[in-house]
Amino acid sequence: MTPDEFRAQARQWLSGVAQPLPSADVWGTGDDSVAVFENWTEKEEIEHTERGQAWERTRFDQGWGALNWSSEFGGRGLPAFYEQLYRTEEAAFDVPRRSEIFPVTQHLVAPAIGIWGTDEQKQRWLRPMLRTDELACQLFSETEAGSDLAAVRTKAVRQGDNWILDGHKVWTSGARVATWGVAVCRTDPDVAKHAGITVFLVRMDAPGVTVRPIRQMTGGSSFNEVYLDGVVVPDSDRLGPVGQGWRVTLSVLAAERLDSGSLGLGNADRAIALARNIGRQLTDSERQQTAELYARTLVQRLIGLRVTAALVAGREPGAEASVGKLYATETMRRTSDLVLQLLGPRLVADTGEWGTFAWTEHLLGAPGYSIAGGSDEIQRTILAERVLGLPREPSR
Repeated sequence: MTPDEFRAQARQWLSGVAQPLPSADVWGTGDDSVAVFENWTEKEEIEHTERGQAWERTRFDQGWGALNWSSEFGGRGLPAFYEQLYRTEEAAFDVPRRSEIFPVTQHLVAPAIGIWGTDEQKQRWLRPMLRTDELACQLFSETEAGSDLAAVRTKAVRQGDNWILDGHKVWTSGARVATWGVAVCRTDPDVAKHAGITVFLVRMDAPGVTVRPIRQMTGGSSFNEVYLDGVVVPDSDRLGPVGQGWRVTLSVLAAERLDSGSLGLGNADRAIALARNIGRQLTDSERQQTAELYARTLVQRLIGLRVTAALVAGREPGAEASVGKLYATETMRRTSDLVLQLLGPRLVADTGEWGTFAWTEHLLGAPGYSIAGGSDEIQRTILAERVLGLPREPSR
């Protein structure tokens, strides 16, 4: 099936199960949310997740989910970039917005299980995760480790056929609705830090797991801290060999950066539309900022095409993923700058006017992506060392 044939079929199927969205040219109608991190209560997060699961199950059951997976796991065995083609068509229809728990489960955790899981683990987890019957979150970051994920202190101690986990994770999206958490743990404190790590899948409802929402400056709590206090995990839920957890973790991080390249494009497009519909003549500075942001969106989409081309060629994108992540976070910053210029005081005064005060959610949330998914500094280090061949940073 050619890409054009696939897109035509996807469009036809979507037309039968969902309503098309209003034209982007119709300004001032529909939902004006531009939130980067959702400002939901726990009840709202659960309700939205359930709507998303219902849609993902419909897709999966009718042959439009898990497109690049084999039929053994409910897929169609298509090239990986067909998922991006499908997303392009789906964006024109009114379907539940995918909160972060869905790409984490389907595009980060499931592929890691596909690479590192045993046959039993693949049979147990892959199909339910791809269909979103099971959802997964990342138990990666820790307050003491900062951007150095290999410095994790959460301990896992073996006792017979089980492991006992003790530690504290932070900045976990989706912890309130996830079934499983992918926990990066230290299993050997006496070896080099990258060598003493093992990864486990932890039931989020297991005794000893406590989820505490973190209140953000947006007022919402889309992140959480997770405490692991004597949590018993069977060895059958260990992902990958003991002591090889850093390699497992890199599999997840690489997928996360691939998934980050399109960050901020929707809000950048909305900011450009705001400039067109502001109701007054733009200043020279505002026109220049708008034109520059428009050019950035084109370049960012071209970077995304390079990632797609790498996938089509059958190779894992390397530098493209880091460049895309860096470029996306800068696009989000430039979007904030333009909106601040266009709206001025209307941005911080909730007058009820469509498409104005809603931008506070973007301005307060966008800086978080300079850290999430690998900080900007980490991406620059990767490019400096692996692409430009500069000397490695000294080990601490």
